Amino acid sequence: MIKQKLYQQVAESIATAIAKGRYAPGSRLPAERDLAEEFKVSRPTIREAMIALEIRGLVGAKKGSGIYVTATLPDLTSTPELDVGAFELIEARTLFEGEAAALAATAIDAQQLDELRKLLVEMEQAGETSAALDADKQFHLAIAKATGNSVVVSVVEMLWTIREQSPLCVHMFAKARREGVTPRVNEHQLIVDALAAHDPQAARDTMRSHLRRVTDDLLEATRLDMIQKAHADFAAQRQRVVSRGSL
Repeated sequence: MIKQKLYQQVAESIATAIAKGRYAPGSRLPAERDLAEEFKVSRPTIREAMIALEIRGLVGAKKGSGIYVTATLPDLTSTPELDVGAFELIEARTLFEGEAAALAATAIDAQQLDELRKLLVEMEQAGETSAALDADKQFHLAIAKATGNSVVVSVVEMLWTIREQSPLCVHMFAKARREGVTPRVNEHQLIVDALAAHDPQAARDTMRSHLRRVTDDLLEATRLDMIQKAHADFAAQRQRVVSRGSL
């Protein structure tokens, strides 16, 4: 039997607590920080667990107040597999796509660079429409293809498939889009510049930096307490999320 992911374990524990009456309908759940301490997990894991519970209809956010148990509970026996969360996905993308960019920098040709530049134009012109997201995807896949390694292409394609098909991941990115988060053309331009210079380290660094900014966007867009966090608290949270990717 496959071991549950951390966010699933936390979500199931809270769902059980709700079912047993520990958290009554209409009551406010403990703060994100307190839940992280109780379950001994990171705050992004708590966020993914809360979003999983929200998808199941067990909890809902009240702006400026927090997360509350729904007044009318759904069938608690329904526990759909929500699979991969956005934070877990981005951590994997940072690892694989950073190295893919470094490899691509050693092999990319003029035609492939032109394709990337065209995708940048499409991304910018698309603004906040779905076309921007498609151009973003094609941009990252084009870099994978520039490595000349079919296995690298398959892995990057798989990661994007997860982003598009995992219910939890889809839900989290949808939240980010509703907050106005869109692909940053300037960050993608820095990646192209590094590739054009055939500089593997710069390509790796700019790709990783870009994906860490995506993490920052998600952390901001999925705030559970729905209030402005202190800068130092946010910086500490960001460091915990990306620390393994900086190794």
